[in-house]
Amino acid sequence: MKALITKKIGMTSTVDENGVLTPVTILSVEDNVVTQIKSVETDGYNALQVGMGSGKNLGKSLLGHLKNSKVTPKTLREFRVDELPEDVKVGDTISLDVFEPGDKIDVTGTSKGKGWAGTIKRHNFHRGRKTHGGRSYRRPGSIGSMYPQKIFKGKKMAGQMGHVSVTTQNLRIAFVLPEEKVIAVTGAVPGPKKSIVIVKQAVKQ
Repeated sequence: MKALITKKIGMTSTVDENGVLTPVTILSVEDNVVTQIKSVETDGYNALQVGMGSGKNLGKSLLGHLKNSKVTPKTLREFRVDELPEDVKVGDTISLDVFEPGDKIDVTGTSKGKGWAGTIKRHNFHRGRKTHGGRSYRRPGSIGSMYPQKIFKGKKMAGQMGHVSVTTQNLRIAFVLPEEKVIAVTGAVPGPKKSIVIVKQAVKQ
């Protein structure tokens, strides 16, 4: 299984031998520990539950769940697999060695929350004219007059912006530093600094 739970550190850039500047995102990788193995026979599907970090004040039910793995991770994620690896068991560690420079990956993170935003910021609406008697500068305008006497779900209006799960596909591993427990990904990764980022092998190779 080529997947990891990482933490976003920030962005920098690299310069290759041809002088080409490439922006990269630095991700910190603590040891990922397998906390549960799900199979078709017991759960209806194959998956590995993985934990990262060290949590505090965990509930008794969660501590009981994590007893066999002998860890108390702060973050838990589940990765579905087609077939369960035969050599993996609860308590095993998944390191960043599963990825190599040049591997194509998909990254998933929670985008930056922007709070309540209007239609201009949220949906790139045009503002109203400020001449010839125009008085509607940043208003959304008409959202319907008669039929169907209601607003359809999904109508572009003001509302909460950001803080949603975002997946960016087909990025590339720029380099791996096992000593520093760091991997670098070409391009931008969704989410603020210190946020959790899931790195998985790309679906479309």
